[in-house]
Amino acid sequence: MSQLSDIGNIKSILSRYGFSFSKSLGQNFLVNPGVCPRMAEGCGAREGVCALEIGPGIGVLTYELARRADKVAAIELDRRLLPVLEETLGEFSNVTVISGDVMKLDLRQVIQEQFGDKPVCLCANLPYYITSPVIMKVLEEKLPVDSLTVMVQKEAAQRICAEPGSRNVGAVSIAVRYYAQPEMLFQVSRGSFLPPPNVDSAVIRLKIRETPAVSVEDEAFFFQTVKAAFAQRRKTLANSLSAGLAVSKQQALETLAACEIPPNARAEELTMEWFGRLSDALFRKVNCIERG
Repeated sequence: MSQLSDIGNIKSILSRYGFSFSKSLGQNFLVNPGVCPRMAEGCGAREGVCALEIGPGIGVLTYELARRADKVAAIELDRRLLPVLEETLGEFSNVTVISGDVMKLDLRQVIQEQFGDKPVCLCANLPYYITSPVIMKVLEEKLPVDSLTVMVQKEAAQRICAEPGSRNVGAVSIAVRYYAQPEMLFQVSRGSFLPPPNVDSAVIRLKIRETPAVSVEDEAFFFQTVKAAFAQRRKTLANSLSAGLAVSKQQALETLAACEIPPNARAEELTMEWFGRLSDALFRKVNCIERG
């Protein structure tokens, strides 16, 4: 079914199955015929590679992935779409649709059962409300995927891809960059969807690093430090760290000085290396405080 991105076709299919869009699930289906081929190419779907898709909708992106990849496994939460996908993807023998919630599924097991040891790329048009949770789940679980290529809200894409030390950087920017190298691929206008959302979107690719961007003594504490640092953006780093971690402001200032970070620095000014150095120094200080 090669006309899946045709609005008339989509409306006809959905009407036939009595389907109505769910606002709570953030459902916006792609209808721009140029977007999904670019996403499929950008994610690296090709011969010898398998693709894990999250939220196939009616299968517009799945169709393009299936044309390129050895095998596609698509995870769909909305059970109403299962019979729709049976029709729209019926011509493909290399597609498996899995009914379930991506936030509850054991994705490592899914990948092993569906793809074995073959290279895997992840591709998704994510509802805006689960963008960060899904991305961080995949990264934190250190799943055997080469990359994540996802469509997200444009502002979220800018935050995720922001360089450390730049104005748009936030806790999610640092967390993502710890595990992967983010890249903005292209922007997508709101008119590319049915129904159209109130914001524009962008496609980003996260290339998984072989080793984290920085080496730290305690990974969990590194993320606690990053979260605390950005929790109160208007405050200096010393105040934010004091409020978010078990240290006094004086202890925070002493740690900043030991790391050669200015006392009036703010979180968005720090590089990945500085965050790593700061996390390790604070980790040692907090452990000394707890032991003392």
